[in-house]
Parts: sequence; C-alpha cells; structure tokens
Amino acid sequence: MKNRILVTGAAGFIGSHIVEHLLGEGHTVVGFDDFSTGRERNLAEVQALVGAEAWSRFTLHRNTISDFNELQKAAQEVDLVVHQAALGSVPLSIEDPRGTHNVNVTGFLNILEAARINKIRRIVYASSSSVYGNCHEMPLREESAGAVLSPYAASKLINEIYARSYAAAYGMELVGLRYFNVFGPRQDPNGAYAAVIPKWINAILSNQPVIINGTGENTRDFCFVTDVVRANIQAASVALPPGSALALNVGGGHRISLTELFHLVAGLAGRHAAPGEVLPEPNYGPARPGDILHSMADVTAAGKKIGFLAKCDLETSLKVTFEWFASNRA
Repeated sequence: MKNRILVTGAAGFIGSHIVEHLLGEGHTVVGFDDFSTGRERNLAEVQALVGAEAWSRFTLHRNTISDFNELQKAAQEVDLVVHQAALGSVPLSIEDPRGTHNVNVTGFLNILEAARINKIRRIVYASSSSVYGNCHEMPLREESAGAVLSPYAASKLINEIYARSYAAAYGMELVGLRYFNVFGPRQDPNGAYAAVIPKWINAILSNQPVIINGTGENTRDFCFVTDVVRANIQAASVALPPGSALALNVGGGHRISLTELFHLVAGLAGRHAAPGEVLPEPNYGPARPGDILHSMADVTAAGKKIGFLAKCDLETSLKVTFEWFASNRA
C-alpha cells in the first residue's frame, strides 16, 4: 500500500535519507523544512539518486514547524507523519534554551495537533538518548532514568510525555525513536555544534587539528544512518493498537571510546594519504557542559516491538562515510 507521508526536516541529514527511501519505495512525500539546518544539496542528491518519476512524487513546504497554520495545511490528506525536524544540539540548547524549546517542544506540539486535526493516526518521531541523562546503568534500557543534563535533553523528554498524553487522550499511535549517535553521508561537518564523526573527517581532509572534548575515555554507541532509516520505516509500518505510545532505543548496541573511534577514522585517512604524509594525532580539549560520559543502547525492546536490529558494521559504515566526504568536499 502506497502512502502520502509528511516528513519534517526533509532537507536534513536523517530526513533526506528517509525521503530517499520512501520515494524509492513508491510513496508520495510531503517535505517540510525551514533550512535552518537542512541543506538544498541534500535534496539535490536525493533527486539525482531516485530519478525523475520518483522525484515527481515529492513536494516541499519551506516553513518552520513553529508555524502551526502552515504545518496544518501540509498535513492535509496525509496518512503518516515522520517527524525529524529539531534543533539537535546540546551546546546550542545551553546557549539558547528558549529557542530550543520553541522548535523542539512547541514545534512537536504543533505536529501532534496538525495530525489530530487531520485524523492522522501514526506519528514516528525522533527522540534522543540524551533523555537518559546521567544514568550510569549500561546498556541503557528504556525504563532507565537519570537527571537530564541539558535543555535539549529536557525537550526530548517533554516530547515523549506529550506523545503519551495524545495517545491516551485521542487514541493516536506514537513511536519515539531514541537515537544514539547517528552518523553517515550528508551529515553537516561545520559549525561549533557538529557531531564528532563528520567534524573529524572534515578536519582530517582539510589538514586541520582534531579536537576530542574531554579525556577521550568517554564512550558512545554509534549507529549508521541506514539503520536509523530502517528503524523509522519499521516503526511506521508495524501493527500497533490504537492508543500506543512507544519510546524505543535505536543504536548499534555496542560502544567505543572517542580515542578508539579517532584511530579508526585516522586509519581511513591513511588510505587516502599521499606517500610520506603524516597521519593526524588527536588533541584533547575541555569536556563540554551537558555531555554524558558513557552511552550504549539496549535494543531488545526495539527488536520485540518493531523488529529493529542494527545491521551495519561500524568500520564498514565509517569507510562509506569517509569516502562520501572525500568525494563531496565542495
């Protein structure tokens, strides 16, 4: 069954990969993005990859999810919402908590209301592993709890609470995916708030120093964007009873220290290096406020509820990502 699907954050890193997959499967996609973090080049790459016929099934609304009226119009005659739009940065949320709340919380409430008014039963939305805060239990299970450490983490936890309330009050089906550290092609390497993998790759390719925040002993669970797309598709298509509200981990199920990760990325750089070129060494800087020390997903619940299990190997996925950045440096 082919659907008409609203994808917010359609020009973003994860959103554009979801759009690409949905168009490739024959669906009609309504994109919604204000291009505050999304990029024209992401959609241009999707257009080139999917071809003219598939691209003809894509329409784009250039608006912010803070604009309820425009969002409600975009949601008309839509069967499903896949919500990815957000300000996804812990440091930015510490600098501008009101801005983060406006987009991440008020924007999410607008999504819920637009869906309710248009009688859309299913919303799949991006949550975050940051909701676990300073929980020291590893691996992190959905029932684990800690004190949230940033306004960004608070915004994602509030979203999950709102999702449960709409499921209970209106019988809607809400699936929140708690992303662990997602990486892959099209991820933005620039700016103070860039994720570590694209930022490091870009620095290495530009012969700039690589900075590791903290001692390098912090551990993270990295998940390739292809697996994240698959989690969204499975969450969108699995049968759920009315009034369901799930919050599920989406991660690789393994963790690696930042220093170990650096050496994997530097090894990939060595394959591209000229003879005699010196490989980069890490530089350690101060830890960032709001960053958690360790993170690793228990994906058992996601396996049971939506059939998700990460399939992409970290080293192979890093190689694909490095090569994409090397080929798209402009």
